[in-house]
Amino acid sequence: MSATNIILVSVVGYFIGAISFAVLIAKSKGVDIFKEGSGNPGATNVKRVLGSKCGNTVFALDALKGLVAAGWPRLVFEGDLGLKLAVLGLIAAIIGHSFSIFLKFRGGKGVASTIGGLVAIMPLVLLIGLLVWVICFYSTKIVALASILFGATLPIAGFLLFDTSDPRFILGLVLGALIVVRHRSNITRMFAGMENSFKK
Repeated sequence: MSATNIILVSVVGYFIGAISFAVLIAKSKGVDIFKEGSGNPGATNVKRVLGSKCGNTVFALDALKGLVAAGWPRLVFEGDLGLKLAVLGLIAAIIGHSFSIFLKFRGGKGVASTIGGLVAIMPLVLLIGLLVWVICFYSTKIVALASILFGATLPIAGFLLFDTSDPRFILGLVLGALIVVRHRSNITRMFAGMENSFKK
């Protein structure tokens, strides 16, 4: 990989990720999403504050960010180079989403963007992770717990499917760590019995 390619994919990925659809959609409804609900600019909080339509729209657009950031290098560059640059593009997009330059380096937790990017890079790992997410969410109704377990599943599934030197396994490790770290406040609230849920 040339330095030019690395810089190009990283910068494009970061700025794609840095676009906050949660903030934009909430603002279009006259809402400052940082001051409502959990204060997190992500699909779950938008859904809780503004309803399913807005929340699902944010989720889809955030997933699209990851898909585009990871997908375009695979289309432009061939073979192993395309795969490595796709991994880099997705990581850059998630960093941009989580630490957006447009939001004073605040942002969401990156789960939807991760899902979109994994469609382009390792769909089977994604499928396993989503299965874990669905089972956990419908058992507990706690999105944060389901998302944390989704993140923890990625390196495990990657280990089972790929060699440990494969960039996809390394991606699973990085993404799993990022998701867990970004949910550290949720983990604290869960231990205190104060985490939000979608229970009726």
